[in-house]
Amino acid sequence: MESALEEIEFLALSSNRVDVLGLLADGRKTRTELAEATGASQATLGRILGDFEDRSWVRREDGEYVATATGRLVAKGFTDLLEILETEGELREIVRYLPTHAMDFDLRHLADANITVPSQTRPNAPVQRLLDLERSADEVRAFSHAFNEQSLSVIEERTTAGDLTFRAVLSERAIDALDDDPGLRDRLASLLDADSAAVRVREEGIPLAVTIADDVVHLLLRDENGVLQASVDTDDDAVRSWAHDTLDHYWRTATPLDAEAFAE
Repeated sequence: MESALEEIEFLALSSNRVDVLGLLADGRKTRTELAEATGASQATLGRILGDFEDRSWVRREDGEYVATATGRLVAKGFTDLLEILETEGELREIVRYLPTHAMDFDLRHLADANITVPSQTRPNAPVQRLLDLERSADEVRAFSHAFNEQSLSVIEERTTAGDLTFRAVLSERAIDALDDDPGLRDRLASLLDADSAAVRVREEGIPLAVTIADDVVHLLLRDENGVLQASVDTDDDAVRSWAHDTLDHYWRTATPLDAEAFAE
């Protein structure tokens, strides 16, 4: 019997094998249909199907081929492995900055995420991506250990104009940083005065910088020295559910911040 690693190698060395097994796992196909779907020659398909029949991964019935139960198991497992490796390739350069200890979802849900990194010509690109989302959203929610000046300006202007609903939980450190700057303190006080804004402060701290702009979840990623390294945003359902649940938890364990108390 072939070892598991040899079987993985057998599949991995031929994209046609992977494609054929995946197609048959989805349903019955004739050789003609397989040829049209994969572009493989009849001779190639004959070898592939013969190898699969030898492994009991597929069987032939009435001129059609279909995956067996074990064939479907192998197809799903190999597809999962491909998805994992594709996601790993996307995240490889930024994984060291991801606060995975606080991210309660499978990283495969970031497979289709937008990753924005600073460049020589656009060193602030991750923040610009966040600002674009904040400028176009009808509702913004956030939980974060920081509140940068540009985001505060956009949100304050749009909220006071009645164009945006805003709710956030910020760390005490974020509030203290704003309090140290008179201009930012005035902007925050103005934001807190808006009927469609609500901000709470969490003493325990917040290990992430997450913004939910309508249906998009955006994370700003920094290194251990606080230097901006990247941002990730996605509209994946599982990530969005995690973000909303986490915000609700922080909201329940935070203290309301109002303009009068802040001014003091």
